[in-house]
Order: sequence, then C-alpha cells, then structure tokens
Amino acid sequence: MAITVGIAGFTGKFAKRLVSHLLKRHNVSIRGYCRDPSKAPETISSSAQVTLFEGDAFNKDALTVFAKGCDVIVCCYLGDDKLMVDGQKMLIDVCDECEVPRYIASDWALDYTKLKLGELFPKDPMIHVKAYAGTKKVQGVHILIGGFMKPIFSPFFNIYDPQSQALRFWSSGDEIMEGTTYNNAAEFTAAVAVDQKATGILKCNFFQYPESSVAELPSKNSPLLFEKVYGIKPTLESNGSLDDLYKLMHVKREKIPEDIYSYISLFFYYYWINGQTLLGKDLHNDRYAEVKPVSWANFMTQWPLKALPTSFFALNA
Repeated sequence: MAITVGIAGFTGKFAKRLVSHLLKRHNVSIRGYCRDPSKAPETISSSAQVTLFEGDAFNKDALTVFAKGCDVIVCCYLGDDKLMVDGQKMLIDVCDECEVPRYIASDWALDYTKLKLGELFPKDPMIHVKAYAGTKKVQGVHILIGGFMKPIFSPFFNIYDPQSQALRFWSSGDEIMEGTTYNNAAEFTAAVAVDQKATGILKCNFFQYPESSVAELPSKNSPLLFEKVYGIKPTLESNGSLDDLYKLMHVKREKIPEDIYSYISLFFYYYWINGQTLLGKDLHNDRYAEVKPVSWANFMTQWPLKALPTSFFALNA
C-alpha cells in the first residue's frame, strides 16, 4: 500500500538519515517541509519520491499546503523551547485540520513520561507536546530510544579522555545506560512511519539489546571491551557518587544559569543512570525485523581510536 510521509524540519541531520531509509521503500512518497529547500542534498531533492515545500515553523498557510495528503507527519524540529513546543503545537493543529491520521513527535529520548517538569529541563517540551497531542484527533506517536550513543565518547559528556586513555564515571559505573545509535533510531522511525497501525509510545533500545551485559561503557568491566577492540586498557576514574553529581549540576545551574553547556550534560548523565527514565523490558525492538541492532563492539570497531571523540553528532545541527 502506497503511503505519503511528511517530514517537517526536512534539512536537519536526523531528517536526512530518516529520508535515506524511507527512500529504500518504493511505496513511499515523501513531502519535505523546511525554510530553505536548497539545503537538501541533490541526491534527495532530485528523487521522484520527494516533493519539497518551503516555509517556517509558524507559517500556518505553508504548513497546511505541506500537510494536505499526508498519511503521517514526522516532526524533526530541533531548537529552542518556542520551536519545540509552540512550533509543534501549530503543526499538530494543522494535522488535525488536514485530517492527517498520525503525528510522530520530535522525541527520540529517555522515557521522559517518568519525569516531572523541570527535572530534566531540556525534555520539558516533549512532556508538553505529548499532553497537547493527546487532546487532538491526530494520533500521537512517541519514539523513545534511551540516549543517542555517539556523544558518550565526546567532550560533551567528558567520559572518555583520549589524552590519558581514561574512562570517567559517576556513581558505581555499572548503571544501565540504555541507548540507540543515530542510524538505528532513524531506521526504526522509518519503519514506524510506514506502519499505519503504529501509534502511542514505541520503545527501542538497540544498543544494549540483545546483549546481556548492561552498561558496557562506561563501567568497571568496560576496559575489557575497550582492550578487545583497541588493544588498550584504559584506566577508570570515579568522579563521585550519584548524590555528588546531583549537587554539582544544580550548583552550576544556579551559579550561572545562562551558561547552559556547563551543566546540561550533567543533567543528562544523571537522569540517564539514576534509573528513573529506563525504558525497561517492554520494548518494540523485534517489531521491525529489518532494523538490525548495533552493539557497543560493532560501533567502536567502526571508529579508529583517534577519531572516536569526534564520532558524536552536533546537537544543534
């Protein structure tokens, strides 16, 4: 059955990866919405399966033209709270007016449904949007993936030190860190988009699954895996307890709240490992057999040791 997938925020990094997987499906037509269609790669924009529409997130007339005829709309917005909340609300309203059956929200996150507003503040928009979508005719779809795994090795988290070959951790270092690679998340989203029965919350945790070990990195057992892949056994350095981390992240935020990058990674790390946002065992990993999970070892072998810290995706790209 042919299906038309609308993608808002078409030229973003995740959207491009999503489109690459959708184009492998010959029964899919893609309608892309973005501020500057010229930024779309020619390999995508020249496809007979793709139609591009120009407009910003708050141009209701342009959004309406884009949304008409879509069987599902995937929101790939990434930006400030105004875009992530008000922009998505407008897009949801347009979906309702144009009778688009499903709306895949810009989530791809830890299980934020277990958070209170203000706890992991970057995820507050998702809580607002999920609640808003629940009041509309369009059926909301929310894809939870744990955390994106590439930033683990980046300066953002400061877990891996390429100079000293050290792995740093908070708490015991053995906590579960659920997650999914960027590509697996996009591939899973493509499968959800074309599955017209997929609604509500869908959870995938491909990075840990189906391995039995829990937090291979960073953990007290991680040097074994690191040594196996790179031939180097890193040292382990404790940053402190979970309580120490909680205190530090709030002190930094209270001291200079506008310097968000001095503490945002600490908030992510805390709620990633404190057990509150775990996806658990009720996953949808096996729902789409075409999505092949990538393990820690698989991921690491794709990157030379020197390039490992640069493997992360840009959060604002």
